[in-house]
Amino acid sequence: MGGAAYLHTGPPFSSMDTNTQNRAPIAAPPARSRGHIFTALFENIFLLLGLTLIAYCLEVIDLLSGNALDQFGIRPRHLDSITGIFAAHWLHGGFRHLVSNTVPFLMLGGFVLLGGRAMFWKVTCCVGLLGGGLLWLLGGSGIHLGASMVIFGYLGFLLTRGIFEKSPLWIAVSVITLLLYNGMLFGVLPGQPGVSWEGHLVGFLAGIAAARFLVPKHRSLYASGA
Repeated sequence: MGGAAYLHTGPPFSSMDTNTQNRAPIAAPPARSRGHIFTALFENIFLLLGLTLIAYCLEVIDLLSGNALDQFGIRPRHLDSITGIFAAHWLHGGFRHLVSNTVPFLMLGGFVLLGGRAMFWKVTCCVGLLGGGLLWLLGGSGIHLGASMVIFGYLGFLLTRGIFEKSPLWIAVSVITLLLYNGMLFGVLPGQPGVSWEGHLVGFLAGIAAARFLVPKHRSLYASGA
């Protein structure tokens, strides 16, 4: 992933006429240093850990308050619950629920971050808002909580980005994601009591939409972005 080689297209260097002597040298594009890449990767790790820490802190508050925060989840078609579109992804139905979401969030979120932090935030917001809005409109009764909608959004995004972008590298990422998390695909189907399969489904579809409309063509595998 180093810098690209610079191609000189002017007169041969051996031609020492007055014009070439007075011509200012053309600087080659700066190469991306290995240290810069590792710094960006560590920043991405801390970003994911920081977001995870927020969820754990909120769960501690929820536990100490007698599950008072659960009311801020998504209750479909209740106007007083529309704010749950923004809040539900941070809240969980207990530490067991949160712990089960932690590793997939870190892994899949890390894969999304390979495309840069700017793309990570775009995908996260798209999945959270589009998926949350669809869940509020179409979801079943009850209170829907948890980061799993965002996680399934990352899954949908990663499985389809390479297809829409026609990038061999991102197709490889899609294949790796499918091999590691193919079992998650059953989570978009109904049948497991107490699990918001509707949230999984709309999150997955929102992730596919993000891959279709947010990803520019011909991007490299790794791009740092604030």
